[in-house]
Amino acid sequence: MNRLRTAVIGVGYLGKFHADKYAACANAELVAVVDADAARVAEVAGPLSARPLGDYRELAGQVDAVSIVVPTRAHFEVAEFFLSRGVHVLLEKPMTATLDEARALNLLAREKGLVLQVGHLERFNPVYAALRSNFSRPRFIEASRIGPFKARGTDVSIILDLMIHDLDIILSLVKSPVSEVRATGAPVYSDRVDIANARLAFENGCVANVTASRISLKSERRMRIYQEDSYLNVDFQDRRIVTFRKGEGEQMPGVPNLAKEEQTFAQSDPLLSEVTAFLDAVQSGKPPLVSGEDGQLALEVALMIEEAVNKG
Repeated sequence: MNRLRTAVIGVGYLGKFHADKYAACANAELVAVVDADAARVAEVAGPLSARPLGDYRELAGQVDAVSIVVPTRAHFEVAEFFLSRGVHVLLEKPMTATLDEARALNLLAREKGLVLQVGHLERFNPVYAALRSNFSRPRFIEASRIGPFKARGTDVSIILDLMIHDLDIILSLVKSPVSEVRATGAPVYSDRVDIANARLAFENGCVANVTASRISLKSERRMRIYQEDSYLNVDFQDRRIVTFRKGEGEQMPGVPNLAKEEQTFAQSDPLLSEVTAFLDAVQSGKPPLVSGEDGQLALEVALMIEEAVNKG
């Protein structure tokens, strides 16, 4: 097996974990880690036997694939540098700061025949795969993703930081254009929106009510899906799906019995699965599970919600 030469650009909280995963993959060689913080990059590089660098441009011609885990405002600049030089890119979410930047990266990746994967990590939660197999003609979706305040991630709003996870999931399942967006939100602890609620109407008739907050006392990642023949209660955090379907017989005249099914999933490593899938897409030539187009669509809807919040 040919090992891919890899690097991680940005080794803050999340980037450090990206570096760990590449170092653990048999089909990858972690060539370098890059960060403007000299002490941090040396700390991460040492145990992984990788080169510590302060400037990603030093990697030109030395890597086959990279993870980009820098602040969102720098996503386009760094990704464009590597894509234009024939390097495959795993780009953290949100994909870019603007929709034009996302379009430009997707165009460049297509022209160069490169893998551009976006880091919507929840797609690699085992709950997501099970959810897809139980999903059919949803009428209403309610999603809630809340947690305590943390300083990291506040370079963007809660919509681009947390809500975008659920937007990506919903868009990948509903597979219908958004016809209407209504939203409200407010900054509380930061100068960005820290809590938001959005109502999305889709052309196929489905409606989604999505809430995200980083000012809550507890953490929760839940989704409730109402379909014509079933109700699904999904917990991405505890890795559980409870499904209620119409059963045989009636519990009273005109009211059918309900059959309950509960699925639980073992602890997994979604980030390792994400990095492994990226490397496999590079080596096989198959499309990535979360493409640049997927990232662009989630960003487009997130920015629509931000616009609606700002108008409100």
